[in-house]
Amino acid sequence: MSKPGFREWLAVGKALRGKNLLRHEGPYQLTTGFERHFAEHMGSSHALALTSGTVGLHAAMTAIGVGPGDEVIVPAYTWIATAAAPALAGAVPVLADIDETLTIDPVDLERKITPNTKAIIPVHMVNAPCNMDAIMDIARRHSLMVVEDACQAVGVEYKGRKCGSFGKVGVYSFNHYKNMTIGEGGAVVTDDPALFSRLMNFHDLGIWARDGYEAGNTPAFLASHSRVTEVQGAMLDVQLSRLSRSIKRIKRNRKAIEQVLRDSGEFRISPHNDPDNAATMTVSFETEAEAEAFAQRPGVHRIYDNSKHVYTNWDPILNQRTAHPAMNPWAWARRHISYDEHSCTRTLDIMRRTCRITINPGWSTIVARTLAKNLWTPNAQARTAYGIIARLKGA
Repeated sequence: MSKPGFREWLAVGKALRGKNLLRHEGPYQLTTGFERHFAEHMGSSHALALTSGTVGLHAAMTAIGVGPGDEVIVPAYTWIATAAAPALAGAVPVLADIDETLTIDPVDLERKITPNTKAIIPVHMVNAPCNMDAIMDIARRHSLMVVEDACQAVGVEYKGRKCGSFGKVGVYSFNHYKNMTIGEGGAVVTDDPALFSRLMNFHDLGIWARDGYEAGNTPAFLASHSRVTEVQGAMLDVQLSRLSRSIKRIKRNRKAIEQVLRDSGEFRISPHNDPDNAATMTVSFETEAEAEAFAQRPGVHRIYDNSKHVYTNWDPILNQRTAHPAMNPWAWARRHISYDEHSCTRTLDIMRRTCRITINPGWSTIVARTLAKNLWTPNAQARTAYGIIARLKGA
């Protein structure tokens, strides 16, 4: 995470000097500038800033035409918004297991396809990219659309391309805990001008009345409002300018930590779909108890303990509850679909046995190695440095 600082403060000042913070009317067009730069960075033709990644997922589902009777396959390990987005568009989410990479298992994904399946939402969790080669191959063979949830992998690459640039639409988040942050925010990218028109429509109910809006042959539809302001656009452009350097440092520190852990001979480092671009560090254990014990160390988090990412805690999805009972997509489904703790048992098992190690882009390589040696190696707890660092971190 790149914390906002002095440069963001200066950028906000410029937005305020413009005296009009509306993105369509601000004299400096700061949001439009950010969108142009973000599209270039992600290798896409179009980008649109939004108020959150959650809105971006909903917008993407609407843009590609997902609706009643459709099914959309999502991984069982993600934030609830990934599963909620299809439902908000009138479709039904179908859960697929993850594999040891913590991303959707292509084998289970293909197993879950039915004649009602319209799209797939692969999620690049905790900076770990999905197996996009396999996923795109499955999508082509079954004529399915792909919307990438890259909210937790902004700027991360998979085999030389940015996560989010493979599917019809890529979705990003700028929440407080993401690689770029302004507290809250999001963006979508696409190469399809028709989809971009629909995304624009989704985020601005009054789009039809705006000068310069090129709707082509797409009539305006009823939508909502999720426009950002020039203040947000200004801050995001500063954050974007730091992104490549931040990801490079994460990858560098990850390699340093990996070497220390491998030399110890005691850890099973989770597999990665693109090892050369790895920007996350997770380790798995034989038992849940071992993972729980390791998670007590500073800078370590067991995947399962982040309850909002555990599908068995998604109460509105599990109970198929919508704001109004007549607007329930599960009632419109062409077959009965339900969810419980037995739906994706492999996912729950992997999450219970896997821990994520914090990687800070602000660390030097020496600091990364020192922390790995003194905090995360098998005998680290016996070291004096362990006790000092643990106390400093409040462990």
